[in-house]
Amino acid sequence: MSIYLTALIKSKPNYSSEMKAVLLELVTGSRTEDACLQYNLHQDASDENLFIFHEEWGNKEGLEKHNTSPHVLKFIAATKELIDGSVVIYQTKKLI
Repeated sequence: MSIYLTALIKSKPNYSSEMKAVLLELVTGSRTEDACLQYNLHQDASDENLFIFHEEWGNKEGLEKHNTSPHVLKFIAATKELIDGSVVIYQTKKLI
């Protein structure tokens, strides 16, 4: 059974370009993972500092492996000065 996540990440003002570059690298690495079925990045149309991930993972083990992968650890280190607040993650159930 798939695991669906929506993650919200906000950059500090004037850091959206830097945050976007780091997030695009995260997408590239994440999409190579075996359990990754979908890993899409969006940027809010009215707030350039708000980024939204829509993710689908094939299994819990793969998601856990993702969370400790080199590209996730690099993302965490690279965004310490860029991020405004914490990453907000919602685990959802697909209805249709």
